Amino acid sequence: MTSLSFDELKRRHRSEREAYPEGLNLRVHRALSWLKRAESCEDDDSKLIFLWIAFNAAYACDIPIEYRPGEQHVFGDFISRLNAHDRQERLSQLVWQSFTGPIRVLLDNQFVFQPYWDHLNGKVSEEAWKASFIRAKGAASKALSNNDTPKLLSIVLARVYTLRNQLVHGGATWNSAVNRNQVRDCTHLMQELVPSIITIMMDAAQSHWGDPYYPVISDS
Repeated sequence: MTSLSFDELKRRHRSEREAYPEGLNLRVHRALSWLKRAESCEDDDSKLIFLWIAFNAAYACDIPIEYRPGEQHVFGDFISRLNAHDRQERLSQLVWQSFTGPIRVLLDNQFVFQPYWDHLNGKVSEEAWKASFIRAKGAASKALSNNDTPKLLSIVLARVYTLRNQLVHGGATWNSAVNRNQVRDCTHLMQELVPSIITIMMDAAQSHWGDPYYPVISDS
């Protein structure tokens, strides 16, 4: 099952949006706008950044200040909710068929594992990051053996999140040769994941997807 393009999703949204709750309408509208921008990019660095913004637009909610460092848990919960509404098993097909190889490579890649960088920056010991890496790989292996789509996808997204941080916070050179493989794989994954997420949300339009934290406010 292939994911839909911006044009296909936008046509569907226009034909159905009057029946959608206001909050979902805004989420889909914003997510589609960033998906469109991502599709127009010629380089993977820019494309990945815009795809992550589209992902944020779909799921973002108010996170209490004391929990904001744990944002990854929030999108983990979001993936679980999506999976529960995924009647066509789009997420499962993406994880277990389309991206099995790249996902395994990402899970073995220390350069998209945040504790590795925490160690290099003197925040944790070498033993600590390596132990954390072993635990994370164990959790991924368990998810793989149990066909646990939400758990595995959440672990993978944590890796993409680390790469996203490297790009957004200036921790990587544009079009650098040293990180092409992970940028390419993460970009291809997000190119399929984001349209699938938008599709699932529209399929389950009457489910409560939360009120946007930044609603539209008129400046007049």
